[in-house]
Amino acid sequence: MGFYEQNILPHLIDKACSLGQMMKLRSQVVPHARGTVLEVGMGSGINLEFYRPQRVTKLYGLEPSAGMRQKAAHNLSRSPVAVEWLDLPGEQIPLPDNSVDTVLLTFTLCTIPDANAALAQMRRVLKPDGILLFLEHGLAPDRRVEIWQHRINPVWRRLAGGCNLDRPISRLLEQAGFQVDELNNLYIPKSPKIASYIYQGRASLPTP
Repeated sequence: MGFYEQNILPHLIDKACSLGQMMKLRSQVVPHARGTVLEVGMGSGINLEFYRPQRVTKLYGLEPSAGMRQKAAHNLSRSPVAVEWLDLPGEQIPLPDNSVDTVLLTFTLCTIPDANAALAQMRRVLKPDGILLFLEHGLAPDRRVEIWQHRINPVWRRLAGGCNLDRPISRLLEQAGFQVDELNNLYIPKSPKIASYIYQGRASLPTP
């Protein structure tokens, strides 16, 4: 990992992901986490202030970036719940099958290199009655915006640490075997549409 990825990119990502409207959206999703929680792509711990300690019994933070884990020190010191770090990528979740009550994804699926493999791992560790909470940006429904997302994505991905603008989040979840139970879509106000189309909701495992 180079100097940019280790020392500069974590600060840029942290700043972009903690703007006012983003934090408002996080505050609507994170408090629903319950039981044993796996947050995939915990980053600098931006979500920690929104967890409800009376609902969470265990919190695993999956974050492969050493730069992000170092940047999380301040948020960890103020966290209402203890965090156990898992420093592997999302495609290699080191937890047993059916061991997690909640999987939390906030602006993570855009960056994981193999999103399908990572989602398969999340499905593996999620209990049959568990929930997957998601807050992601991705492919827009407007044709003009979609065209620009596809056009800009190769350059954007290189500059933004592997972030993709054009992943169809709800479709990826369904293709991985999840059932999308709640879905809200919106553009973040006053933001470039190519990077601000939001997928917010809840998914579960289908009943056999």
